[in-house]
Amino acid sequence: MDNQVLFNYLKIIFLCFTTSYHWLIRYWEVFQEVPPGKLVDLGGYKVHYYQKGMGDVTVVFDHSLGGIEGYFLIDEIAKITNVFIYDRPGYGWSDSSPKKRCSQEIVDELDQLLQKAEVNPPYLLVGDSFGSYNVRLYAHYFPEKVCGIILTDGLHEKGMLKLPLSVKLLKLFFFSGFIMSIFGATLGLIRLLGTCKIFELIKPQLRKFNQDSLKTVKQSFYHPKHWLTMAREIWNLETSATQVKKANNLGDIPLISIKSKTFFNPSIFTFFLPLKATNKLRDIIHDELLKLSSNSHQILANKSSHFVWIDEPEIIIMAINQLCQTHLSY
Repeated sequence: MDNQVLFNYLKIIFLCFTTSYHWLIRYWEVFQEVPPGKLVDLGGYKVHYYQKGMGDVTVVFDHSLGGIEGYFLIDEIAKITNVFIYDRPGYGWSDSSPKKRCSQEIVDELDQLLQKAEVNPPYLLVGDSFGSYNVRLYAHYFPEKVCGIILTDGLHEKGMLKLPLSVKLLKLFFFSGFIMSIFGATLGLIRLLGTCKIFELIKPQLRKFNQDSLKTVKQSFYHPKHWLTMAREIWNLETSATQVKKANNLGDIPLISIKSKTFFNPSIFTFFLPLKATNKLRDIIHDELLKLSSNSHQILANKSSHFVWIDEPEIIIMAINQLCQTHLSY
């Protein structure tokens, strides 16, 4: 048999195996796994939320693009006060939404969800990366419900709407990767990578989290809807940036902006990425974030990449504790 023919047969066998493995495991999960929180119908699609802890202030977590990293932090935050995390539609246990994946729709969904879940203010909003757009816009519409804001390596439209060419190409690279990953998840390849702990190889800091929370976060990435939602959110990133322009004066709401040392830590995985241009853009962004409130200050995460919630989660916990204490002192 010709070597090329044999190689093609082996590829077909491998794809059949991984696809069968993926869907068998998925079938088992549907019947074995129960969401840790509750599902709320928002008009034809259900959104999952999880609440833990007690306190006068409720920390409301809005995740990064593609992230559900709140599961890593919920136990520590719950030691301080009540915490509310939710899977944006399309992630985790939430259904996909037919609505546009932009900040305006996300803020509308979040307020509906908080009302239906009967979670009373005041809210301490924590927005990671893209989530920073959403919490800013929420605070603009509902300032009376918000007692503080924490932005973890947040975004600002002044920089994001004027991306240099190299960063635009990086954004396109990410978008194409998300599209490819839809097929990878459908075929079970992403699950295979997760089972083989490739995520932990790329980001060793993941190993410090307990296995239950790590399993919860990784499982979301195994499903095509997760990657499709990431693609939809990044496709509408300029729309979200335009929508959040109106939220450029948040009065004297206490605001902490956490700035990482770099967007990506230099490694073999980031060698060809435009790190210098990206970090220059971040400097502009963080200068603008401090102008959003008359009561703002910055905390430096000197050991972190953009993923502060993985590299130095203790800084986020410290900021939450600080703003909770500030609120209680009023």
